[in-house]
Amino acid sequence: MSAVPRLTKPDPPLADDVVRLEPLAQRHAPDLLAIIEGDDDVFRFTRVPADPDESFVRSWIKRYENGWTDGTCAGFAIEDLGGTLLGFASLVGLDLPASEAELGYLVDRRERGRGIATRSLVLLTGWALDDVGLDRVELMIQPENTASAVVAERAGYTLEGVLRSKHIRDGRRADFGIWSRVATQ
Repeated sequence: MSAVPRLTKPDPPLADDVVRLEPLAQRHAPDLLAIIEGDDDVFRFTRVPADPDESFVRSWIKRYENGWTDGTCAGFAIEDLGGTLLGFASLVGLDLPASEAELGYLVDRRERGRGIATRSLVLLTGWALDDVGLDRVELMIQPENTASAVVAERAGYTLEGVLRSKHIRDGRRADFGIWSRVATQ
């Protein structure tokens, strides 16, 4: 039987020649709120509520700060190499004993189309599979979110199928495609 993976913050931070993933902290709250405020795609394609406020963002970040300690989730600020916040990436639902996690990400609407999401997802996936030691990571992407499906494909994920009527959002049910990577890929 293999050992249960452990969650520790990457040191040095996850980075390539364009982006760096820094553990999410309260100092990111104002910039993260500015990124998600008024972004219809964030509301439409993520679990962020409509009209988020600073209180929501601070509690959201607190959940990820606590997750580092209790091993339930890991949140990162996506930054450029100069420290400007570009988005957010995370192990949303982390199950260390089962060695699996759901990953998520969002990028500032002004930064989309530049490969930031793909770069961030590649870094996060590599860390989750190689350093944390997970066996499986997955993404839940609505079929209408074609940009995110392209990111998943570029990061080496495989579409396994669609869960119909999986999640309620704004009084309507939504389908989600399940995209995965496993440690043997």
